[in-house]
Amino acid sequence: MSTFIFLLVIPQNRFCEQQLFDLKEVLEGEAGECRILSKSGKEAKSEEKSLFQPDGMLVDWNRFLQGRQKYDAVIVIGGKGAKSSIWEDSILPQILTDHFRAGKILGAFGLSVVALARAGLVSRCEVSALNEEAFLKELADVGAFPEEKNLVVIDRIITSNDPGAGKIFGEAILDLLRD
Repeated sequence: MSTFIFLLVIPQNRFCEQQLFDLKEVLEGEAGECRILSKSGKEAKSEEKSLFQPDGMLVDWNRFLQGRQKYDAVIVIGGKGAKSSIWEDSILPQILTDHFRAGKILGAFGLSVVALARAGLVSRCEVSALNEEAFLKELADVGAFPEEKNLVVIDRIITSNDPGAGKIFGEAILDLLRD
């Protein structure tokens, strides 16, 4: 049995392939397993137009826990599709809040940082932010402090605005798990 189990949530379409695969490589390289879910569980298309089949639907998130209570970390992958599928998802904020209360690690890339904002988890926190109007308004609405840093780690929440940060994001998660 692997040491850690991670939930990676991707936008239904137009997700950032580089974030997903770089992060997955780092996490699975350290005796971890990744479960990749999307809203519909159907084949998803990346921003680079390649197709990817997630492990299942987000509504079935607890089906993949292998007898555990929670995932060790829940990370929301970014991409242009985040606005249409991640921002409006009704289940994701509950999963994030539940894992946060249980002391687990949370993370989000790019536009998907809004999922953390909508779950009420980044109020009065620095977050790595994109310069995008609707995105910045979402952060302002919850009192988050947008920063133009590639990676921000506050307590157990990691955010990144850099599509190429998957590997350092993964290392930050593993560092938190080792503490």
